[in-house]
Amino acid sequence: MSGASKKWYKFRLLTVLLFFAALFVVLMTRAFHLQIMSGSTYKVMAERQHKKSLPLPPERGLIFDRNGEKLAASLLVDSVFVDPSRVIDADSTASRLSTVLHLKKKQILQQISKSKNFCWIARMISPAQAGQIRALELDGVYLVQEPKRFYPNKELAGQLIGSVGLDSNGLEGLELKYEHYLKGETDKVLWGRDAKGRKLYLADGPAEEKKDAIHNLILTIDNRIQYLVESHLKEAIQKTGARGGMAIVMDPKTGQVLAMANEPAFNPNNFHQGNKELKRNKAITDVFDPGSTFKPFLAAAALEEGVVKETDRFYCENGAYRVANVTIHEANRKKHGSLTFREVLKYSSNIGSVKVSHKVGKQKFHQYIKSFGFGQKTGVDLPGESGGLVRPSENWTTVDTATIAFGQGISVTALQLISAFSAIANQGMLMQPYIVQKVVNQRGEVVKEFTPTVVRQVISPRTAERLTAILTDVVGEEGGTGKKARIQNLGVAGKTGTSQKFDFAAKRYSREKVRTSFMGFFPSGSPRLAILVTIDEPQRFKWGGEAAAPVFKEISQQIIRCFDSSIGEVPTIDREDISKPVKVQLASSAAEAVAANGETPETEDLLPDFRGMTLKNALKVAQEREIDIKVVGSGWAVSQIPTAGSAIRKNRACTVYFTAGH
Repeated sequence: MSGASKKWYKFRLLTVLLFFAALFVVLMTRAFHLQIMSGSTYKVMAERQHKKSLPLPPERGLIFDRNGEKLAASLLVDSVFVDPSRVIDADSTASRLSTVLHLKKKQILQQISKSKNFCWIARMISPAQAGQIRALELDGVYLVQEPKRFYPNKELAGQLIGSVGLDSNGLEGLELKYEHYLKGETDKVLWGRDAKGRKLYLADGPAEEKKDAIHNLILTIDNRIQYLVESHLKEAIQKTGARGGMAIVMDPKTGQVLAMANEPAFNPNNFHQGNKELKRNKAITDVFDPGSTFKPFLAAAALEEGVVKETDRFYCENGAYRVANVTIHEANRKKHGSLTFREVLKYSSNIGSVKVSHKVGKQKFHQYIKSFGFGQKTGVDLPGESGGLVRPSENWTTVDTATIAFGQGISVTALQLISAFSAIANQGMLMQPYIVQKVVNQRGEVVKEFTPTVVRQVISPRTAERLTAILTDVVGEEGGTGKKARIQNLGVAGKTGTSQKFDFAAKRYSREKVRTSFMGFFPSGSPRLAILVTIDEPQRFKWGGEAAAPVFKEISQQIIRCFDSSIGEVPTIDREDISKPVKVQLASSAAEAVAANGETPETEDLLPDFRGMTLKNALKVAQEREIDIKVVGSGWAVSQIPTAGSAIRKNRACTVYFTAGH
């Protein structure tokens, strides 16, 4: 090889080496840029191509009644979705899914075709359907579990508890009001395939951290009282042919609501069914003229201001009294002559009430109306509450002052009415009603606790005592309008009411459509419970004393019979009552109840007090005493039927209720 050829060869070799060196530098630089400088970016892009992310509705906290019974819970159920990019045969896939899910094949095909990588096919299917889908092993078809809200007692307190949508958002009631506490963090599932083509699921984030965001509610509601209230209310609606009704049970000393019922009822398990009116909690949202149930508040103003005494007499015009250009009549066209102030309430005289209002004066009357809480929201922890309607006193005409005296021309809610009446039972002290006692976390630790809240002192204890005595005559004495609410050997203070409903089409009060009511508290000497019952548009028994008062009596008697025989001289609990799902511990001393029945058994023949015991300890004590114990719930014992200190019967049976909420 000549010298020139050698030089050319070396030059070409050097050129090739320099080219490959430059190429190596370029490749290394690119690799460094891709793997180091832009590695995270391309990693995300790769994950997007190979993995899909699906947000799921979060779990929600539990809702318990005051005794630890579950009113709302969440269950994990299967839902079906499809990744159309992984479906091999869309027609076959749609056909097979249609057979299992009972959906139209055309509908499934449309859902698959209009999405690139995700579409829901069916939400919250049955376990049997989930098993069939899983067995099909269809490409691109996935099952994922998501929480479904479940209400084990169906319609029980449906409007009060409320409901949630498919996205797990609260829509009504407590579910909406306490959304911040009940709703956990949104969950997420990642899906794709591994190197062998198998389906791959990855949870998003630690489950424990998500659960820490979920809280449970413990209510003031007692589900057994709620049950019996709803049952008796429903029977009354059917008996009277009414459009609907409401009932509320309250502790007048604390403002705790033990039951709040609406009829027709609403099953929140079927939140997508029924109209908005059915889902509405009318006890706090709907307003109505209270009728004669408003007269006690006029009487309270008159007594507190000292403008009348119980013995003062009012001439009631024999049934017709002219005010301005309007003639006031007595209810049911009754004719009264001269009545004492006590008798004005006892017989529910409209004309007597009008004359009492003249003595009070419209400004003072308006002042007491507002002080009792009318015309403003009670502040109860529920959404959608109405404040009612009370016009300023300067806008009242002479006729307005007269008609408002017997509850016409003013609008109130059921909750306002029973809260105001409870103030009379509570020595003149108005309390704020509330539904939730505690918010607790998943470890049972109290996050927030609600306690009784005093709104204001409306009337003096002395006035409340005098008015209670008069209202006790309304129920207890012959001729009183509330006589059908009378309970043997127990003082009941109460007031009936029948109000005409305003006909907006005719622009006058209807002669046919009425609302009947009764509200009362007992024992009148030391009130423990206040109850309101109102029946909307009854077709039969169109007076408060006929339609609503008997319902009050039935509810009250069953509460006393089943829960607290120390309230009065009442029959002992029988097995039929025990089997019904109703309970609450009201008795201050079970031993006193035994003594009241004239029984003096030996200590070993009395039921022990299981309250406060763990389940293990309660079972041990029951075994030692040879008592057949029926356990309801778990955790700590909170109540029992029969009560502690009751005589052990021949069958030696006792039901003990436990809760983990305390």
